[in-house]
Amino acid sequence: MSTRIRIAIGAVVIAGLATSAWLWATAGRETTDDAQVDAHVTPIAPRVGGTVIEVPVKENVQVEAGTVLAVLDPRDYQVALEKARAELATAEADAAVAKVNVPITSTAATSNVSTARGGVEQAEASVDQAQRGIEGANARLVTAQARQREAEANATRTAKDVERFQGLLAKDEIPQQQYDAAVAAADGARAAADSARSQVQEAQSGIQVAQSQLAQARAGSSQATAQLQNAQSAPQQVEAIRARAASADAKVMQQRAAVQQAELNLQYAIVKAPTKGIVSKKGIEVGQVVQPGQPLMALIPLDDVWVTANFKETQLRDIQPGQPAIVEVDAYGGREFKGHVESLAAATGSRFSLLPPENATGNFVKVVQRVPVHIAIDEKQDAQQLLRPGMSVTAKVYTK
Repeated sequence: MSTRIRIAIGAVVIAGLATSAWLWATAGRETTDDAQVDAHVTPIAPRVGGTVIEVPVKENVQVEAGTVLAVLDPRDYQVALEKARAELATAEADAAVAKVNVPITSTAATSNVSTARGGVEQAEASVDQAQRGIEGANARLVTAQARQREAEANATRTAKDVERFQGLLAKDEIPQQQYDAAVAAADGARAAADSARSQVQEAQSGIQVAQSQLAQARAGSSQATAQLQNAQSAPQQVEAIRARAASADAKVMQQRAAVQQAELNLQYAIVKAPTKGIVSKKGIEVGQVVQPGQPLMALIPLDDVWVTANFKETQLRDIQPGQPAIVEVDAYGGREFKGHVESLAAATGSRFSLLPPENATGNFVKVVQRVPVHIAIDEKQDAQQLLRPGMSVTAKVYTK
């Protein structure tokens, strides 16, 4: 066998051994260098607008939760708070007056109903009395008219007696005394007839007076009835007063809410850190006018970082949550951090892009997709907090 053949056989054997060693070394794990450190990035924005009067923090410094990051001019919000408190005091006073009016109106309404009923009863009694007066006046008129007829009849009879006695006296058939008696009787009958006529006139006048009194009594009864009807609407009036009192209470609640909102706005003029983290991307200066929701800076808590490893879809067959992983950080010469698989994304990274690929266009080219895998870091960072979001790493997941 020639030397060349021996060399070729040796090379093949060495390549096979190297391939076997590589396959054995990589068996049971998946590796990707398409991975980076991630962390929560909290945008800091004001909830109210105003002029910045103080920025007590600097770029890239760590702050604790509750640290003041920016202060807005609070004077406008202080004035709004005082105004809201004044309006609340006015609403509370109006509500107190409305509540006092409820029992007063109720008592007055009850009293008015009783008074009106008494007035109606009195008016009805007056009507009855006036009607009885008319009946009495009519009876007196009838009596007076009868007496008038009787008196006039007597006057006529006595006058005729005087005429007859006068002729007899002229013939001396009767004495003078009898004639004088007849004349006196005639005069008395005429006087009685005149008196009877006066009584009839008086009775007629009494009827007119009684009719006027009846008309007045009926008018008073109508007025009393109207007053009673008005007084009987008292329950509706009381309900209206109670409704106004309820409306005043609602106004008080509304003004209390306005005071609370004004207090919150005054508090919001001081922008505080919601959590511990590093101040980054600070874009705010004293004197700047900011609007609600305008980004001022970002806050990144480096105590809670993880790795997002974008494995190929062909590598995911054996990757499961809970499997151990090693993260090699490029920035520190491949320094390793221990971790484990926390979860797998529900879709590929391309599906979350701004313009997802459309494979139904007719120009389809099959491309191996990548799926983000969340790898949690098991060991806590040291005081230097070496891992920063965006750092490139190499992630290894041990599937066996």
